[in-house]
Amino acid sequence: MIQYSEILKKVLKEGTPCDDRTGVGTLSIFGHQSHYYLDPHAPGATEHEVRTGQAAGFPVVTTKKLHLRSIIHELLWFLTGDTNIAALNKHNVKIWDDWADDNGDLGPIYGHQWRSWACPDGSTLDQITQLIDNIKNNPYSRRHIVTAWNPAQIDDMALPACHCLFQFHVARSKDTGPDWLSCQLYQRSADLFLGVPFNIASYALLTQMVAQVTGLRPAKFVHTLGDAHIYINHLSQVEEQLDRDHRTLPKMNINHDINDIFAFKYEDFELTNYDPHPHIKGEVAV
Repeated sequence: MIQYSEILKKVLKEGTPCDDRTGVGTLSIFGHQSHYYLDPHAPGATEHEVRTGQAAGFPVVTTKKLHLRSIIHELLWFLTGDTNIAALNKHNVKIWDDWADDNGDLGPIYGHQWRSWACPDGSTLDQITQLIDNIKNNPYSRRHIVTAWNPAQIDDMALPACHCLFQFHVARSKDTGPDWLSCQLYQRSADLFLGVPFNIASYALLTQMVAQVTGLRPAKFVHTLGDAHIYINHLSQVEEQLDRDHRTLPKMNINHDINDIFAFKYEDFELTNYDPHPHIKGEVAV
């Protein structure tokens, strides 16, 4: 996860102080892109990336321990279309609690937009089902896009989408194997210490899941950031994290019997050989 550390270093060096909605304050840069290869044989993976291990494992930070259970349950929750925290709390996942109302509702956030986008005629569009169908039936299209940024419903959301639009791309294979699937995410607002490690792991996992159910090979996750920032109250934690050495990336194993994107369960995922440094606590800016 050298790419992630490079973003942290860049913001510490080049970031400018910025007031923000939370009142905490940040160091911020605008515009950054990282590539995380999910297979050492994927198109574009360089010899250096393979040799240094950047293309030889699942992209989860090793300089601090991540709560992978929360990441997996959140992604599966998004895919159900649910926007109430009850299903997350059932699995002791609390990452959305600070934004929910007294009934646990968050408004039309990610899951709602992914699965029930409001159309002008009053119907709804299931963007995830459409995505899977299009990748299967028209793989080389440039329209494999899902958006959670619905301007008409921003004010109804507890938190407008930070990771707001993603696009899949299929590249023809140059060998006898299946074609390659990549995903690019545009993230308008990126909390580098707390949020971004979750986002990287979540969308890398989603890429693997979509590749499996469409019969493709996962190639890479491209992470494009708009406002990339470190909150002022996370600066000492970031310095501590950067002082730690990188460890070998783990491997994410997925139950290969699953061929429906909506059929995955938590038990279908196993992260092996994950040996991170200890967790570093940081306060969430709400």
